[in-house]
Amino acid sequence: MNNGWRHTAKAFRWRRSLWIASLLTPALVVMVLFVLWPLLSAFRLAFYEFNGLQPTGFVGFENFRKVLFETPYSDWTYNALKHNIIAFAALMVFENGTAFLLAYALLKALPGHRIHQVIVFLPVVLSAVIVGFLWKLFLHPLFGLVNQTLALVGIGAIPWLGNESTALGSILFANIWHWLGFPTLVLLAGMQRVSKEVIEAARLDGAGDYVLMTRIIWPLIAPSVTIVTILTFIGSFNWFEIPYVMAGLTGSPGGATDVLGLYFYRTAFGSTTTGIQDFGQGSALAVMMFIIVAGVTAIALRYLRRREIEL
Repeated sequence: MNNGWRHTAKAFRWRRSLWIASLLTPALVVMVLFVLWPLLSAFRLAFYEFNGLQPTGFVGFENFRKVLFETPYSDWTYNALKHNIIAFAALMVFENGTAFLLAYALLKALPGHRIHQVIVFLPVVLSAVIVGFLWKLFLHPLFGLVNQTLALVGIGAIPWLGNESTALGSILFANIWHWLGFPTLVLLAGMQRVSKEVIEAARLDGAGDYVLMTRIIWPLIAPSVTIVTILTFIGSFNWFEIPYVMAGLTGSPGGATDVLGLYFYRTAFGSTTTGIQDFGQGSALAVMMFIIVAGVTAIALRYLRRREIEL
């Protein structure tokens, strides 16, 4: 009797394992073919010299040396990296800061708050290409909606995307408008998990909205903050679609909007304006981007997770 039961349980476990494997296999195949294999190929090709798209010889770390230490490539690399860092800082302060305030406002469940949740999240479902073209039209110096609105109060036309001092900020504003709803809903979900008894007790002790946000809610939504911070960092260093649509592949004007994604693409596949095409250097840039994103993400996750435990 016991042996029969053991055989039945073993057969059941075997069928369950087979069923789980059959469900996971298609996803694993896709991951290997379209993620792992291209990633490993980029690592390998970063150490080769290329003639077009054909590797011609092993050159070791020469491609990395060029993009990091040889002008003008190193200048372009550090300029693009600087803009990615600026983008991350701006998104953390303006996008996520605004998202925190919006999430707290939605938490108060004022009349119509569910409609406002939909309105806030609606731009997120739009394609980044559509958002880029939309804001490029809005910021047009002659017939754009922004300059037409400013003209009503006596302010002349401003070339938002044609001026080095305003181009990057304009693209960042479009990106914030596009993605603001995502961190808002993530932070709102974290706030909704905070016990109502805790909030009511703080209210009874005389805590106002500022104290409630900074001393009660902010520490208790640490897991949500971790998610938002990590995704913001990854997104800001993989930034490509909106800068490409609004400023072009060269990061015009004068490289003021250049980011690592644009620089990698035109280096690896060429550009009609620069005429430079080197797949080896492009692969080196891709490897560097992966190392930066993976390394900083791992360090940040360790620090932020430790902060969650301490809180």
